[in-house]
Amino acid sequence: MLVRDLLDFFLPPICGGCGASTDGSPLCARCDEPPCDPLPVPPRPIAAWRAGVSYDGRAADWLRRFKYPQPGFRGLDAAADGVAIAWALRAARALGGAPDAVVPIALHARRLRERGFSPPALLARAIARETGARFEPVLLERVRDTPSQTTLNRAARRRNLVGAFRATRRASRRVWLVDDVVTTGATFASAARALRAAGAREICALAAAHRPLAR
Repeated sequence: MLVRDLLDFFLPPICGGCGASTDGSPLCARCDEPPCDPLPVPPRPIAAWRAGVSYDGRAADWLRRFKYPQPGFRGLDAAADGVAIAWALRAARALGGAPDAVVPIALHARRLRERGFSPPALLARAIARETGARFEPVLLERVRDTPSQTTLNRAARRRNLVGAFRATRRASRRVWLVDDVVTTGATFASAARALRAAGAREICALAAAHRPLAR
């Protein structure tokens, strides 16, 4: 508590959205209000989806800090974690209702070892706590270590993710899928097909941020 008080004194909490001072919350009241970032019609079999913020400017800086923390003590970035979680919860509130289970988009085992943590799992845990749903971090498994999607167009992204996921057991009827950043929704769609094959019937998706596909 003393360390946190000292940090707050020398580095006053600021809003991740607009940079204004806050009472310690990751987002100020204005930036924490819906509407969320608008998304196009979701890809099948996603029933509905939401994102908390557009991935640009200040938001992109915060999300990069969250996804790629620095090594050692410099990587203990509670502020970036808090902002990313706040945006994911913002998307969850806009989605409305509550699922039976919250499932993070799975990282391949190799990438999880390299990174040391799963950003989607951290967000999904917070959403499950908020909604009272079950947090199921190992229901979805990434069975193919797919190449990066960054330079791929929409069609190539879909092809890249065919058969990339499988469910490790039977899925709940109503599932929310969670990722840190969504672009075309190809990852969500591939994961949703695996969950649907395992018994899920209503699959929604949400992300902390939406990054439109570069043209």
